[in-house]
Amino acid sequence: MISQPTSTPAAFDHRMAVLGTDEEFVAAALPFLAEALGTPAEPPPVAIAAPGKLTLLRDALGADAKSAVLMPHTDWYTGSAANAVARAAGFLAAQAGPGGRIHLLMEPVWSGRAGRSPRESAEWIRYEALANLLFAPLATTALCVYDARTAGPAVIAEARRTHPATGVYEDPVRIAAELDAVPLPSPPEDACPLDRPDAYSVRAWARARGLGAADAELFALAVTEAAAALGQVTGVRLWGRPPECVCELRGTRRIADPLAGFVPPDAGELEPGQGLWYARQVCAYVDVRDDAEGTTVRVQYG
Repeated sequence: MISQPTSTPAAFDHRMAVLGTDEEFVAAALPFLAEALGTPAEPPPVAIAAPGKLTLLRDALGADAKSAVLMPHTDWYTGSAANAVARAAGFLAAQAGPGGRIHLLMEPVWSGRAGRSPRESAEWIRYEALANLLFAPLATTALCVYDARTAGPAVIAEARRTHPATGVYEDPVRIAAELDAVPLPSPPEDACPLDRPDAYSVRAWARARGLGAADAELFALAVTEAAAALGQVTGVRLWGRPPECVCELRGTRRIADPLAGFVPPDAGELEPGQGLWYARQVCAYVDVRDDAEGTTVRVQYG
């Protein structure tokens, strides 16, 4: 089933297709791409999907295949959900038409990272929800494909809440708040406390635990970038074993913004000084939890 745009769509047209066979995929993709190819002065549409589906789509498109960009989803979804935000933002800036005009058919790798655990799936649902805010000003049309053979009913049910024309759409801020209401696991009793989150101490701890030099440097930078968003840091704890090294920071400043660390900076390159954006790009997970006294930020590398 494909959700169609509402009668008064926002600039960002965020659609969803649920399918159970390869034939249903082709049946959903063809009219979507035809819509794009029939739109004057719009760049070629892009289909990002499983390689086998792209082969079927290429055959079905025939001569029109040369007018579309077909990309294996393993080439696009190469990291965390936050990485996908960066990839989409960079692609739209470089390839979309005026105002972000382009058609994107997108299928996450649900049999890979996105579906490997409930925690990982939850982060991708967060990405789908926040996309409605992050890309709201852009005239981009996105069709998110959910294959019931790999995504599963629970993920699909949650995804419907993140797409405006499904009939069960909910405020992205509310969805993010629900995800953040899940308590974080308690740190282990042997977590290592630090007086302050300086890069040297974090790097030394990570290297002593067995993390490679380059990874230890990235982890240390991610910690210091996250700390910069917290104002006065009142607590630091480290734990884990490579590649999953974790740092929990406690600070006095409340962050509150569900988009914190998801909004791409003006600089196109990843570089220190970008705060939570840098931390989210480098780490597998960045959890932010506000309360009456301040904020806890937990970063996990690997």
